[in-house]
Amino acid sequence: MEYFIHTLKNGMRLVHMPADNEVAYCGLLLNTGSRDELEHEHGIAHFIEHVIFKGTTHRKAYHILCRLDDVGGEINAYTSKEETAFYAGFLAQHYDRAIELLADIIFHSTFPANELEKEREVIADEINSFKDNPSDQIFDDFEELIYPVHPIGRNIMGTPETLQTFDKKAVRRFMSRTYDTDQMVICSVGKIPFPRLTKMIEKYFGEVKSKTRKTERTPILSYMPSQEIRQLNTFQAHCVIGNIAYPAMEPRRMNLILLNNLLGGQGLNSRLNMSLREKHGYAYNVESTYTPYIDTGVLTIYFGTDPEKLDKSIALVHKELDRLRTQKLGTLQLHRAKNQILGQIVMSTDNKENLLFTLGKSIMLFNRFDSMETIAKKIEEITAEQLIETANEILAPDKLSMLIFR
Repeated sequence: MEYFIHTLKNGMRLVHMPADNEVAYCGLLLNTGSRDELEHEHGIAHFIEHVIFKGTTHRKAYHILCRLDDVGGEINAYTSKEETAFYAGFLAQHYDRAIELLADIIFHSTFPANELEKEREVIADEINSFKDNPSDQIFDDFEELIYPVHPIGRNIMGTPETLQTFDKKAVRRFMSRTYDTDQMVICSVGKIPFPRLTKMIEKYFGEVKSKTRKTERTPILSYMPSQEIRQLNTFQAHCVIGNIAYPAMEPRRMNLILLNNLLGGQGLNSRLNMSLREKHGYAYNVESTYTPYIDTGVLTIYFGTDPEKLDKSIALVHKELDRLRTQKLGTLQLHRAKNQILGQIVMSTDNKENLLFTLGKSIMLFNRFDSMETIAKKIEEITAEQLIETANEILAPDKLSMLIFR
């Protein structure tokens, strides 16, 4: 997949991948998330994601929302623990409209006091809604369990108490400290000549004042496995088992991606799904997820089951982990596992919105975007012995933590 890169004089990078589609996507990814908050700022990165749409020096909130909606497009945002993204989907003929709007909200927002107050209530309701879904909440609580007293362990939304402290000054302080131009990547996937796109980006983003990051993220402290059971009186028992894992920069990361997919990835033929759901009927949803961060990572196994089946389900999970640690994949098994993960990666790029984020994040972290040929080569080089080694390093019983809601 061909792509083009241009660096603005303020340090912002533009990456564009041509796509012969009528629908285009463009966004700005920022290497700032909830882990960059100070303790009293808990939730402010996510708060900014909400209130940045509430008015600029050029537009009121209504006009921001209508700018792309009026031509059938949409604008949105998300916050994670290490990044914030503002992005838009639109017909390719409206590139200029979308880019101008993104620049306006990111660099000219006014954060009206009345809008901040309304959004506090919206996010407080979002927090309460999240707590009504234990299958979602347990993942946040698990990371808090394995990263105690570290900002990466805190949930993204904050608390009702911290929300009340966020005013315009607090918002601007956080943005001044973390919204650095050398940590911003403008990404685009769509049908537009790159010289024309570059001209638009220079027009709307080129005059933004250069700002280089000088602060460093709090390093991850030592990990100690933990186990906890919380009585929530839920109809189902919810369980997460996991461990810290390889960071984004770790060369062995692809080994763990393949191993995780084999264990409990997207395929209905994953080992956990075949055991807990298909063979025993203990769980409707069982999955494993690998999330790499810049200096650490998390591998989690989740399932929900009848409380009476909880102990048996946990035993089955450990049985599958033991198989991965002790039984080397045969040639045919390994070949199938490689074909499956490669197919999933290729199919994911067919969703251009997903491709936009993958492209932008890759440039943000590595300043490159690997071709499918490169990815396929990395996958093909993985050996059965390497998977055994990774399984014993990440999935060893004495390294696993567990959180149960019941």
